[in-house]
Amino acid sequence: MNDNEKYVIKAGSTAEGKFQTSISAERAGWEWCSLRVVALKAGESQKVDTEGEELLVLPLEGSATVEVDGERYELAGRESIWTGVTDYIYIPRGKEFTLTATTDGRFALPATKAARDLPVRYCPIDEVNSGIRGSGNWTRQVNNYALGNEVETSHLLVTEVLTPGGNWSSYPPHKHDEHTETERVLEEIYYFEIREGGLSGSDEKTEGLGLQRVYDSPGHPIDVCTEVRSGDTVIVPHGYHGPSAAAPGYDMYYLNVMGGPAEDSVWLMTDDPVHTWMRQEWEGLDIDERVPFFPIKESEVK
Repeated sequence: MNDNEKYVIKAGSTAEGKFQTSISAERAGWEWCSLRVVALKAGESQKVDTEGEELLVLPLEGSATVEVDGERYELAGRESIWTGVTDYIYIPRGKEFTLTATTDGRFALPATKAARDLPVRYCPIDEVNSGIRGSGNWTRQVNNYALGNEVETSHLLVTEVLTPGGNWSSYPPHKHDEHTETERVLEEIYYFEIREGGLSGSDEKTEGLGLQRVYDSPGHPIDVCTEVRSGDTVIVPHGYHGPSAAAPGYDMYYLNVMGGPAEDSVWLMTDDPVHTWMRQEWEGLDIDERVPFFPIKESEVK
């Protein structure tokens, strides 16, 4: 018996109201991370109370306005996750805000429990820290929204990864379930979108798929090996995780939400020592020419 039933949350299974995905920390069975994805038609609104959490309003597709503390912020957003990065807004704990779509869209609200009160902060596209990680069939694109950039948070780390069909990401497998000089304890959410596939020039498209693996680290048993499709979520409380494998013909996107008890808001992890040699191996390979998916302001993402 594996742990898929406990840690794999299928698309639509947590839907409520306008939220296509609504995974609280309580639903995940842990302390820190949560994620909601809300779908709104142009002109529709959703009121949100952050309560004890901090969060980002991160457009997956479409544009919106956010009203908070009597101020109105315009989010230009993006056409889709496959066409560009997006501007976004950081909202601290203890705030009520209204999200209103200016075009049809879907908007992610990645969150963690907060321990500090920070200011509301609009974040333009040029603050997104993007780059290419790996090479060969390990090549993927990474866009950091609250990780290694100018955005200050209490405990929230947010990044998204785009992986071409047939490539592997979250690889070599790694973990972050101990507090050491080289690692931090971080819960992690993987929210997946898989690009449809089909013959070039054909209007006929088929639903894509990928694979996700999570397995034991020392003292932390877990066994997840699952097919993932658009809207599926995998929650990772501990253990080595990877690969996230995109099936040939189907590009894979995932949004990572991380948070944990450390006060330094950094992502530190350690590889599975059996597979860490791959980091040296990929230095001699060519970068997959399909990456980046769109022009990026490239920075040091390794």
